[in-house]
Amino acid sequence: MAELRPSGAPGPTAPPAPGPTAPPAFASLFPPGLHAIYGECRRLYPDQPNPLQVTAIVKYWLGGPDPLDYVSMYRNVGSPSANIPEHWHYISFGLSDLYGDSRVHEFTGTDGPSGFGFELTFRLKRETGESAPPTWPAELMQGLARYVFQSENTFCSGDHVSWHSPLDNSESRIQHMLLTEDPQMQPVQTPFGVVTFLQIVGVCTEELHAAQQWNGQGILELLRTVPIAGGPWLITDMRRGETIFEIDPHLQQERVDKGIETDGSNLSGVSAKCAWDDLSRPPEDDEDSRSICIGTQPRRLSGKDTEQIRETLRRGLEINSKPVLPPINPQRQNGLTHDRAPSRKDSLESDSSTAIIPHELIRTRQLESVHLKFNQESGALIPLCLRGRLLHGRHFTYKSITGDMAITFVSTGVEGAFATEEHPYAAHGPWLQILLTEEFVEKMLEDLEDLTSPEEPS
Repeated sequence: MAELRPSGAPGPTAPPAPGPTAPPAFASLFPPGLHAIYGECRRLYPDQPNPLQVTAIVKYWLGGPDPLDYVSMYRNVGSPSANIPEHWHYISFGLSDLYGDSRVHEFTGTDGPSGFGFELTFRLKRETGESAPPTWPAELMQGLARYVFQSENTFCSGDHVSWHSPLDNSESRIQHMLLTEDPQMQPVQTPFGVVTFLQIVGVCTEELHAAQQWNGQGILELLRTVPIAGGPWLITDMRRGETIFEIDPHLQQERVDKGIETDGSNLSGVSAKCAWDDLSRPPEDDEDSRSICIGTQPRRLSGKDTEQIRETLRRGLEINSKPVLPPINPQRQNGLTHDRAPSRKDSLESDSSTAIIPHELIRTRQLESVHLKFNQESGALIPLCLRGRLLHGRHFTYKSITGDMAITFVSTGVEGAFATEEHPYAAHGPWLQILLTEEFVEKMLEDLEDLTSPEEPS
């Protein structure tokens, strides 16, 4: 549960929000990480020293359900001359290390990230006559924070979140999210490491699909060029009734379609409802990990393999239902480039230098034939996998949301794969890799085109 109060209101759960000029005696009692972030907030909002806050009644480190200790809400006047409307600015406190005493986050040094290395922000257009900020964005931010804490995975700029529900539980078309750097909040050096600020941007379903097919950064740039769809500061308007492609139909063909053709897709994996069977030989028993069906408990991957699979998902994610948040990437280092230049030679080695090498305790098996199973939403991404990834020399991973099973498609240009042209189907425990040549991919795309084309009347 959470409650709303001014950040300067007395009470055991909501300490005042001192700025850089706080009295020394008080500042010494104030959590140093929290004090550092408040300093950045006071830089932006010197006239709002005590903003309204949504605060967790029972803190996460005391057994409460909400990982964020506080969400502060500021009124931002915007800049009408620059097409930046007045809006509410929400800032989280809790994904970074606020206390430095290991009650929540392990201290790893001042040079690296503080806690998970970031806090979330959100900018919501202020409605005419609205005197106080809506509080629903605080719960949205808590939901994303729960995912981060439970999975120990993080977000980075360009990631997308499929929410499949209006963000404010209304009838709005804004039902998904992209993430980007906050345009005003600067990285903060705290006593416990660096904190950056990632802004949530509400988007329509069509815009999410374009981000999947192409890349999140490209769609964010298009949103910045359309004032009513976000504008320079990417302000979310829950009353927006048109997508950027309905506002400007040329954007789809001239920017997105050309971008997909030239760059391919930067979405390297999704969490999905999927399974695979080894048809090379019958399963030894009902628990054999080669016959995985949705709802069963598959054999668990080693910790090393799980981390490696998660690394392949570092440029995107897909949420199949609102309560379930999938793995993306275990730990991204600050400053990683989210979009890589297109290349005909990709690698399963991640940017954090974790090469995909079969675990020596689990033998890699070559298979003669496999049976793949996908639900409708996952199967709809197969053309993206083929056209946007494999034809550009890359890889694509389906990570099961029901267990540690994964299916990775690789092209012949991918380094570090254990599937080869000689043995295109290979399994490492419950992780399956399938190598598809360019000719095979072209044939699959032709077959998919035939399946989706309307039948001619007889």
